[in-house]
Amino acid sequence: MEKLKMQTANKANENYKKLAEMFPNAVTETIDENGEVVRAIDKDVLMQEISCKVVEGNEERYQFTWPDKKKSVLLANAPISKTLRPCREESVDFDNTENLYIEGDNLEVLKLLQETYLGKIKMIYIDPPYNTGNDFVYEDDFAQSAEEYLANSGQLDDDGNRMVHNAETNGRFHTDWLNMIYPRLKLSKDVLADDGVIFISIDDNEQENLKKCCDEIFGTQNFIAQIVWERSYSPINLMKHFSTSHDYIICYAKNIEKAVCNGIVRSEEANSRYSNPDNDPRGVWKSSDLSVGPAVPENVYPIMTPAGRVVEPPAGRSWSLSKNAFLERLQDNRIWFGQDGNNVPSMKRFLSELRKEGVTPMTTWKYTEVDHSQGATQKLSKLFDGKKLFDYPKPVPLIKRCLQLYTDKDCIVLDFFSGSATTAHAVMELNADDGGKRRFVMVQLPELTDTKGEAYKAGYKNICEIGKERIRRAGAKIKEDSPLITLDLDTGFRVLKCDTSNMKDVYYNPSDYEPNLLSSLEDNIKEGRTPEDLLFQVMLDLGILLSSKIEEITIAGKKVFSVEDNYLIACFDKNITDETIIEIAKRRPYYFVMRDSSLANDSVATNFEQIFATYSPDTIRKVL
Repeated sequence: MEKLKMQTANKANENYKKLAEMFPNAVTETIDENGEVVRAIDKDVLMQEISCKVVEGNEERYQFTWPDKKKSVLLANAPISKTLRPCREESVDFDNTENLYIEGDNLEVLKLLQETYLGKIKMIYIDPPYNTGNDFVYEDDFAQSAEEYLANSGQLDDDGNRMVHNAETNGRFHTDWLNMIYPRLKLSKDVLADDGVIFISIDDNEQENLKKCCDEIFGTQNFIAQIVWERSYSPINLMKHFSTSHDYIICYAKNIEKAVCNGIVRSEEANSRYSNPDNDPRGVWKSSDLSVGPAVPENVYPIMTPAGRVVEPPAGRSWSLSKNAFLERLQDNRIWFGQDGNNVPSMKRFLSELRKEGVTPMTTWKYTEVDHSQGATQKLSKLFDGKKLFDYPKPVPLIKRCLQLYTDKDCIVLDFFSGSATTAHAVMELNADDGGKRRFVMVQLPELTDTKGEAYKAGYKNICEIGKERIRRAGAKIKEDSPLITLDLDTGFRVLKCDTSNMKDVYYNPSDYEPNLLSSLEDNIKEGRTPEDLLFQVMLDLGILLSSKIEEITIAGKKVFSVEDNYLIACFDKNITDETIIEIAKRRPYYFVMRDSSLANDSVATNFEQIFATYSPDTIRKVL
C-alpha cells in the first residue's frame, strides 16, 4: 500500500523533469556547495536553446563539446524561407501514391517538415557519411558573423555547393563531422512519434561521438542498442593490423517506455525446434531448464520423478519455482521428465503461448541473416542491368530487419540520407511480404556523380537520379515477382524539390523605392511558380501531409484544389467572383486559401465574409 507523502510537491523536481524531457542535452552533473556531484541543468545550453544568437559561457562541468557546437545548435533552431516544389514529370503515380522523394539539403528539408510531420514518423533509418577522410561532409559555414549565419542557416552557396571533402589532415576533422550531424539529429527527434525509434549506421571513426550526440539529443535513458553488423565475410590480407568486418547500427527511442519491439519474425528453423512427444492438446512445445543460479534456499527441495528417482538441483543452484508453484505446474502437465519419466525435470514452453510473435533480437547481426556489403552491391548492380552505379549500398534485408522490429503495418518511415534509396526498396518489399501500408519519405541532396564514373556515363548526373530510378525498377520487379499479392502495393512516389520560397521578397527600405516599384508589388508571387507550387507551400504551412490526396476541380471557370475531401480548398486564380466563393463555401472546407489579389473587385471582397458566414462560418480563411 502506498503511503501518503504528507507534504507538498517538490516543484524543483517537477521543473527539472520537464526541462530534462524538453532539453535532454542540457542535463549535466556539477559539484554543489558540499563538494558532492549532483544533477543539474546547464544554463548555458538552456540559454542557447531559447536564444537567436550565440551565447557565451565557460563554467567547468561534465559535458560533451567541440568547437562551434553552440553554432550547430543555432543552426538547428534558425528559421529558413524555403519551400518544396512538386515535380510531376519525375514522379510515379503522383495522384495516388503516399510516398515522397524529396531532393534537397536534408537540414533544410527537416526544417520544412517540422510542423507537418511533428510526431508522425514511426521509424528513421539513416546512413550518414562515415568520415573516413575521403567521404563528403555537409558544409555548414561557421566562418561568418552571427547575422550572416542566421541569414544563411544551412542553405546552398552561390555555386550550389553543399558538401566538401574532409581530409584526415584537417584540424577540424571531427569538428566538421559533428557540426554536420548534430543539428540534423536534433531536428529528427521532433518528427519522431512518441513510440518511434531511429537507427543510424556508422563505423569506428565516429561511433563514439555519434553515441554521445544521441545521448544528448535523445537522452541516455532512451538508448536501445548498439548493433554490430557483419558487413563482410572475408579478410583483406593487405591490412597491417586487423581487417575490419563490421559496422555499427546505433538505435535510440524517442521514449523507451512507449517503444515496442516486435521481435524478429520466427523462422521455420526456429519453429522446427518445437515438438509434441506427449501429444499435449496445447500443441507443440520445447523444454527449458528448471534450475537457476545462484541458489535461492527456499527453492532447494527434492523432486521425485515418475520412475521413482529423487533429484535435486545442481550444486549452487535452486529450482526456478517454489515447491507450491512446481506442484501446480506438475498438476497442469507442464513439467517434463523425459520419455521414460526418469530425467531431471524441465519446464514445457508452448509455441502458442509465446509472449510475442517474434524472437528477441540479439545485438550481433550476421551476414547470413541480413546480407553483406558485397551482396548488396551485386544485387543493386543486377537491378541496373549489370552496371555498378553506387558504392557501398546497404542491403535490403538489413533495413527490412529494422523495419520488422519497430514499425507497424501502417506508418511512415523516414530516411534523410537516402543515397541509393535502399530504405524505400525495403519498405516496398516488406509491404509486399506482409500486406502492410507503410509509406516512405526519402530525402537526398542532389550530389553530382563523378564524371569519370559508371553512373555518370550511364546518364545519371546526380545521386537523386539513381535513387529515383532504383525505386521505379525495384517497385516494378516486386510487382512482377508477386503479381497477385501486390495488386494494391504502392510503388509510386511524389518528387518534391527544395527551393526558395514562392513569395517575393517585399521588404524594402524607403530609399529603395522607385516609381515602378508599386506595380511590381501588386503580385507577391514569384514568376514561374505554378498553382501547384503554391498549394504545396500552403500544405506545409498548414501542417497537411504532403502525401495527401489532391483533386483538381473547376468551379465557375476557376481551377480549384480540394485536398483530403475538402479539408483544404485552395484557389490561386485571379478574378474570383461571388459564384466561385459561394460554391466553395457550400463545400464547408476546414481551410480555404487564396491569393491576396484574387477577388475580382471590391464588391466581391465586401461579400466574401458574409458568404462564408452564411454557408460555412467555421471555415478558416487565409490569403497568400
